[in-house]
Amino acid sequence: MVLISLLTDFGLADTYVGQLKGAILSIAPSATIVDLSHAVAPQDVAAGAFALWSAVGALPDGSIHVAVVDPGVGSARRGLALRTARGDVFVGPDNGLLMPAAERLGGIRHCVELTQAGYWRPNPSSSFHGRDIFGPVAAHLSLGVPLDALGPAIGDPCPYSIPAPNGDQGEVIHVDTYGNLVTNFASVALPERFHVRIAGRAVAYAPYYAAVAPGELLALVGSAGLLEISARDASAAQLLNVARGTRVILEPSWNSTPPRG
Repeated sequence: MVLISLLTDFGLADTYVGQLKGAILSIAPSATIVDLSHAVAPQDVAAGAFALWSAVGALPDGSIHVAVVDPGVGSARRGLALRTARGDVFVGPDNGLLMPAAERLGGIRHCVELTQAGYWRPNPSSSFHGRDIFGPVAAHLSLGVPLDALGPAIGDPCPYSIPAPNGDQGEVIHVDTYGNLVTNFASVALPERFHVRIAGRAVAYAPYYAAVAPGELLALVGSAGLLEISARDASAAQLLNVARGTRVILEPSWNSTPPRG
């Protein structure tokens, strides 16, 4: 059975998520649906791209991923379905949202523009392509419809990459619900000994939260394999009064050793 994951900025106050799931289940009633998140900040494509990138590695090979953070809905922006080297298929708007996750799964092997309306809901709304186009397309794919039936192949999807550090100069690329500051320093690229500097503060490496006192800042490698700046039993974002885009500097140190890998 193929799993269909959902990631959107729809929130949970309205019925939009339920309508999207209903559109999928009306075509593929036995579909297994996994909610990754519906709390991406409204219209924040970069935040959605990071969230999708961080999640897909934990899902089964060959899954179908519907991602909808779509400020261009109803415009000339294209809808896409693309297959990766791992065998997963992504469905969503052509605004860069899908690209980092697709690269994480080995890169794009085939991509089509969604032009065949026979695989959509009738009379699609100009403001709800998640329900009327992307969800139904994912449902048909889960039933074995081939990618090429959905529209013509294209070779120029809108590019987007998660920002990379420039040497020892990095940045906060995500603030999670706990106030952890996720940076763009990958664990495999960390020096043997280091600390970080952010908002005028030097923060030492620690291997886990309980290695420091309550309320104390620490730098550690998080579950996404990226360096994070955190605070034990507190929010690093609030303590430092910083947000996404804040500069982070990696500096050599002599009193900490990060894990490798």
